[in-house]
Amino acid sequence: MSSFEIGLMSFPLLLLLIFLRVPIGLSMFVVGLGGLYFVTGGMNVALAKLKSETYSTFSSYSLSIVPMFLLMGQFATLGGMSQALFKAAESWLGHRRGGVAMSAVGACAGFGAICGSSLATAATMGQVALPELRRYGYSGGFSTATLAAGGTLGILIPPSVVLVIYAILTEQNIAKLFLAAFIPGILAALGYMATISIYVRLNPDSAGVRPPVPYSERFSALFRVWPVLLVFLVVVLGIYLGWFTPTEGAAVGALGTGLIALFNGGLTLKTLSDSILATGRSTAMIFFIVLGAGFYNGFLALTQVPQELASWVGAQGYSPWFVLALILVLYLVFGCFMDSLSMILLTIPIFFPIISVLDFGLSAEETAIWFGILVLIVVEVGLITPPVGMNLFVINSMDRLTPMVETYRAVMYFVASDIVRVILLVAFPGITLFLLRVLH
Repeated sequence: MSSFEIGLMSFPLLLLLIFLRVPIGLSMFVVGLGGLYFVTGGMNVALAKLKSETYSTFSSYSLSIVPMFLLMGQFATLGGMSQALFKAAESWLGHRRGGVAMSAVGACAGFGAICGSSLATAATMGQVALPELRRYGYSGGFSTATLAAGGTLGILIPPSVVLVIYAILTEQNIAKLFLAAFIPGILAALGYMATISIYVRLNPDSAGVRPPVPYSERFSALFRVWPVLLVFLVVVLGIYLGWFTPTEGAAVGALGTGLIALFNGGLTLKTLSDSILATGRSTAMIFFIVLGAGFYNGFLALTQVPQELASWVGAQGYSPWFVLALILVLYLVFGCFMDSLSMILLTIPIFFPIISVLDFGLSAEETAIWFGILVLIVVEVGLITPPVGMNLFVINSMDRLTPMVETYRAVMYFVASDIVRVILLVAFPGITLFLLRVLH
């Protein structure tokens, strides 16, 4: 059996292990290590890879941005920023039809700007917004679907841990990827609000209305979100004005949110210890997945599978748009069974070489950045796509009274909104690349 054939057979074997609920990092590690053994005919190369890959992965300066963003999200939660964001949005939008749900989406977008995790955004905002949605007569399925969809903004609106991993895998500029994600992120939030408006008109009994809040209270609530805005502006402007690198910006953001949590009384020795431990656990999980992906991707590179597939696709004469559409559809399918980080690490080394040889009328860097944002969006859709959307389970675990089928039924409106947005960004790459072209 040739190396190429071994490489092709490894992919269904890997999927089988994942479907058998073997952890994704361990699955990629085992298949990669075993593949190296069969391709090289011995354990020497595999053992050498074990030493070199482990060191190169865990000593990577670029990866140090991950725990900083995770810690930033922990401190933001302790500082009460999620509650302040929701109260501010609710005071301005809550009296409108579907306004409390729109407020939840707006708060998710704001919290996503200081937290790079979708699951953390969904869980945090669920604790804050779910009681309010219940209080004002919002149906269970609509409430949980709204918060699950809003949570996906955590990985789309910069900073984003998934975008950092994509940048490392494809050797792209992290700051430019963050910049390109802004407009799609804003479109996502506006699209979800439009979806809520349509849903409550089609289902009038699914949402109640709260009384308007005096303008004095509105401006007071708006003033209380200044710490979020300050941290966001310092981190983002600092990165784009060249004051510090994205990694340094993440550290500055963690320090800023930590100080805010300290002044608000949420940061004590106990909560600091808990935050560091939670960050350490999440970082260890992500790093082990990255390590497993390094082994599997190194094995694939040795078999020449990505290069051969890229050459084969290029030789077939398929339309670049057809190939791109097919890849995005595959991501939607994978999203029903896998989490976002696993999908990125597993598929980018295979799909990115294929996209790189296709002509979309863009430069190589623009193609890589545009494709990265598209992948991030369809991965985000996977987080709310039945039957195994991770955000759906996170939110439903907070509301045991709502059957999962009701959440599934309501969340399909948000999935439709996402698909429309994907089609728009595929058809008009300039939307994604607009800020990048203006500022660079």
